[in-house]
Amino acid sequence: MTNRRAPMRLSDVASAHVRELIVSGQLQAGEFIRPETVAEQLAISATPAREGLLQLQTEGFLSVEPRRGFMVTALSSEDIRDIYDAQALLGGELTARAAAAITPATVEELERIQDALEKAAAANGFDEEERLNHQFHELIYRLSGSRKIRWLIKTTLAYAPRKFFAAVEGWPEASAQDHRAIIEHLRAGDPDQARAAMARHIRNAGTLLAEHLAQNETA
Repeated sequence: MTNRRAPMRLSDVASAHVRELIVSGQLQAGEFIRPETVAEQLAISATPAREGLLQLQTEGFLSVEPRRGFMVTALSSEDIRDIYDAQALLGGELTARAAAAITPATVEELERIQDALEKAAAANGFDEEERLNHQFHELIYRLSGSRKIRWLIKTTLAYAPRKFFAAVEGWPEASAQDHRAIIEHLRAGDPDQARAAMARHIRNAGTLLAEHLAQNETA
């Protein structure tokens, strides 16, 4: 099974790039970011770069300071813990519903994805590991059939620094290790255990990201 992501608008590319810089701690509260800088980093024009920054202002990641431009707003480690707690509840519920609908063929597909993910992790192929991690979760969530919950969880996924996956210590290892328990409970068709395994996985990721940000806050 192959999953193709729809092409992103250049403004969305810009907002995703800067959002991940903020979430991964590479841009911190109080720092300024200019559209021209983003445009140069991504080899795009300044107009979509500015549109992307305006989107991040709407989302609360940036504020506009008169005559100074876009400034990064505070994003604390506690904010991250709260967001990932919410994501764990949503992801756990989606996984529980998937357990009731899963087929042996889908379990085999998850295992193929996970085998490839672990090989990428062993080779430090973090971009490929991130892609496969996204595919793993997307397949489970889509199987749940719950469109509204899937829409809700997407609002929390903005806080996952996918482009800078390897920047958060422990994240690659968590994706490689936690998924096996999720697969086994899905194979058994056990909604409660599948829910708990996915929730633990997501909270684990949130804890690692929160600790990463806390280190930057005190650096």
